[in-house]
Amino acid sequence: MEKIRRNERMSAMMKILSDAPGKMFTLSYFCEMFGAAKSTISEDIDALRQAAKTFDLGAVETITGAAGGVAYRPRMSRQAARTYIEGLCRKLSGTERLLPGDFLYNSDILSTPEIVNQMGRILATEYAQTRPDFVLTMETKGIPVAFATANALGIPLVIARHSSKVYEGSAVNINYVSGSGNIETMSLSRRAVKENQEALIVDDFLRGGGTARGMVELMREFHVGVVGMAFVMSTIEPMKKRISGEKSLMTLEVLAGENPEAVVRPAAWLNG
Repeated sequence: MEKIRRNERMSAMMKILSDAPGKMFTLSYFCEMFGAAKSTISEDIDALRQAAKTFDLGAVETITGAAGGVAYRPRMSRQAARTYIEGLCRKLSGTERLLPGDFLYNSDILSTPEIVNQMGRILATEYAQTRPDFVLTMETKGIPVAFATANALGIPLVIARHSSKVYEGSAVNINYVSGSGNIETMSLSRRAVKENQEALIVDDFLRGGGTARGMVELMREFHVGVVGMAFVMSTIEPMKKRISGEKSLMTLEVLAGENPEAVVRPAAWLNG
């Protein structure tokens, strides 16, 4: 095998690590791949760790011992997160995106991989220490950002549906009060989660909190804990939601008048 230069080796290592966030790779794995000694691979990993820290690209973490190795975790500093969200707020504010019922058109935002991946990095950074076993969302608009968050955390995505599907086997169904006050159904396959796991709820929009509360109650049926609830956007009104302790990336306020205007701001916790 032709000798691999260090810059080639490090580029390949970073690509492998970043393609599998949270996955632990042993040093032996890279030693065999590149035909290098453990001391050489360790030096490469130290350099990658420092580069990731310097340029706010995430965290390259190592664990010592027989079960140890190296893993990449997408992370973003609070300052960088706020700067990024501020840019989205400017794009979403104004009159053009307002829809009847004081909703805001953001499907293009939630369909852009680069944007939802950045949102996923921000939420993964915020909830990494809670160590959830999976991310839970409700079909359908919340799926992209929930998937990006799950990917950044290196955990599975679980999707609750409005009705059970025959290809998912037996399911648990509950009724909940939606944000509009209607009674709706939420369904989840019995095989989707396991008892005593921990869930992180991620969805696109929070108004009254009815759907989010339904997801919490659904997890209770499975004897699963909820370590956090995160949303792309929440409305200022109503101030009192049906849930508590949630975090959103942005807040929406609609200024009434002859030409109603949407004012979108970064959430207050991003100031910390």
